[in-house]
Amino acid sequence: MATVATEVKHLVVDSHEEWIAARKDLLKKEKEFTRMRDEISRQRRALPWEKVEKSYTFDGPQGKVTLSDLFAGRSQLVVYHFMLGPGWKEGCPSCSYLADHFDGMTIHLANRDVTFAVISHATYPEIAAFKKRMEWKFRWLSSNASDFNYDYYVSLRPEDRGQKQIYYNYEMTEFPSEERPGLSVFAKDASGEIFHTYSTYARGLDIIVGTYNFLDMVPKGRDEAGLKHSMAWVRHHDKYGEGYFVDPDRPYVQPDVVQIKTGGSCCQE
Repeated sequence: MATVATEVKHLVVDSHEEWIAARKDLLKKEKEFTRMRDEISRQRRALPWEKVEKSYTFDGPQGKVTLSDLFAGRSQLVVYHFMLGPGWKEGCPSCSYLADHFDGMTIHLANRDVTFAVISHATYPEIAAFKKRMEWKFRWLSSNASDFNYDYYVSLRPEDRGQKQIYYNYEMTEFPSEERPGLSVFAKDASGEIFHTYSTYARGLDIIVGTYNFLDMVPKGRDEAGLKHSMAWVRHHDKYGEGYFVDPDRPYVQPDVVQIKTGGSCCQE
């Protein structure tokens, strides 16, 4: 990969016993982290639920479906908010990086009473064209005709255009891109009522990126320290090739139907 040159800082030990001692010291911290993660997950599941009062309709390959329909007979629904806006040439490269991990997991989620769906603000024909290009199989729908993306803070409302700061990740922040990434969880009770149980945005999405978890284990890690936009190295999987080059000064760029214009980072701090 052509990118900023980095050097791996390392300590060489003289014996396997020394290596084992150092590894066991780190293992103690890894176990502490695992227990903390388990506790955070418990607290996440214990969050209060809010009833979804509004009716949402989405466009898909079989026509219009409701939020209730998306559960597909299960009691839990996970929605990934994919950055693909109306008129965009293609989806966000960073969201596409996440989406490359989706297809293999859907069958496993389905057998744990969880339905997975991806929703974007683009029209369904735009979604279908990009999905075909990327050869993905997961369910992907359009919220273009509803307030869904606005209500879950992943699309810029028309009245907010031109504002220096918008509400995202539970605070006012700068995020010039029209679309933003996120993940939302919903539950349906026995009476059919739907509840919003959780949403996460920005770096909260790190945990679902399998490739990052592998990179965190290798000596160079994510190797993003010298990049203006941390994910500048990421490409759509059909764009890696012999001419692949990473410009460390390149910001995140938002695809557009006419031209490429600078937008906000897909996964800000």
